[in-house]
Amino acid sequence: MTALTGNGTAQALNDKLAGLDLAGRLAFVAELGGRAVFTTSLGIEDQVITAAIGTERLDIDVVTLETGRLFKETVDLIDETEGQYGITIARYVPAQDDIDAYAAKYGLNGFYESVEARHACCGVRKLKPLARALEGASFWITGLRRGQSGNRADTPFAEFDADRNLIKINPLADWDIDRIKAYVADNAVPVNPMHNRGYPSIGCEPCTRAIKPGEPERAGRWWWENDEKRECGLHVHEAAASTIPAPSAA
Repeated sequence: MTALTGNGTAQALNDKLAGLDLAGRLAFVAELGGRAVFTTSLGIEDQVITAAIGTERLDIDVVTLETGRLFKETVDLIDETEGQYGITIARYVPAQDDIDAYAAKYGLNGFYESVEARHACCGVRKLKPLARALEGASFWITGLRRGQSGNRADTPFAEFDADRNLIKINPLADWDIDRIKAYVADNAVPVNPMHNRGYPSIGCEPCTRAIKPGEPERAGRWWWENDEKRECGLHVHEAAASTIPAPSAA
């Protein structure tokens, strides 16, 4: 496979993916060669991608970051999804030494006290497991959509992630929530029952609340912070690098 690196290659891939449907986008990436990894949070968008991967039997690794603080409904959905599509969703968990180091510095629930502490928690429970999940990957597939938040309004189908030296693929970038829900209904895709209880975006249990009428989809994430562009760091460059406790030897 020719090395797919740099913004030029990402732009060419972005143009190609724009003309394909979801299954076509995923199949095209799977056939490029190199390891393709889809990271799912088990949200409704990610379930659509998982359904397409499982139904088409595509050579794409499906992984999730099991942070240790997921809602029970989310954990149960992992098992249900594996059973429905006959796939394995690899679970990447935080290192206990990192959790202990975080608790010693900030307190176990210190993420409420400052943005720095919250970024550090996301670093331990998400960013470091993500780094392990993406080891050796050429392509990172995500469920990002332009309609999820203002911070994601310009999401492309493909972009070069210089921090991780891979191509990031966002096959649902141009899908709105109505199209997502129609796909789920038409294809009997299993989804988190919390979506019907006012949770359009579901992360860790302490850091996610139901949204109020008229609020953006991601307003319930880190709800005590005022920054409308708040993210965990998975999809921003060099997020909170200085606030993450040093790696453990594990």
